Amino acid sequence: MENKSILLAEDDENLGNLLHQYLQGKGFITSLAKNGKEAYLMFVENKSGYDFIILDVMMPGMDGFTLAKEIREIDKKTPIIFLTAKAMQEDKLTGFSLGADDYITKPFSMEELIARIHAISRRAGTLEKDINKSLQIGNLRYEPELSTLHLSAGPKKLTTKENHLLHLLIQNKNEILDRQATLRAIWGDDNYFNGRSMDVYIAKLRKLLKEDNSIEIMNIHGLGFKLIIK
Repeated sequence: MENKSILLAEDDENLGNLLHQYLQGKGFITSLAKNGKEAYLMFVENKSGYDFIILDVMMPGMDGFTLAKEIREIDKKTPIIFLTAKAMQEDKLTGFSLGADDYITKPFSMEELIARIHAISRRAGTLEKDINKSLQIGNLRYEPELSTLHLSAGPKKLTTKENHLLHLLIQNKNEILDRQATLRAIWGDDNYFNGRSMDVYIAKLRKLLKEDNSIEIMNIHGLGFKLIIK
């Protein structure tokens, strides 16, 4: 993980400095922003991009959710991890619906943050190893390597989780994709909040695929999902 770059946005000066020093000590090239607006400027000015983005949710000027939304307008792929003092279900679902890859509730250990970063990297690496350049889903063309689904209106860039989930569905087409196994593979944990988040992503994929009537993502009660191509 050495030489990976991280954009860290945290308005708590003590925690921000502590995280910054810890991540640097672990070999990450870390840029610290003290609020959302500063983080956004750093993001757009860094032409080479970041490998990870870690955002505090509650920040003055521009909160983490707003910042993530702005970032996702430009960049669909870079993993985003939210840090928050809140443990509200609605906040977690909001974060995941904005394209977050993980969500850590304060207080947390530094080791937990590193473990989450490594888990995201492993999941991304596993996807990249098996990936094909172009796949056909019914009448739609899908390029997993580019996280792109080609629709009649033009190419649609998928978020990291949308891409991982669609790729798994295609690998298991016409077979049941186990819900718990999918949660552990993509989210790293099959808890309730991640399950609700996955349902949000399944709904998004259904909306994207609906222009081809031969494609259907079925709910298999108590088991998981099945991608049917008629």
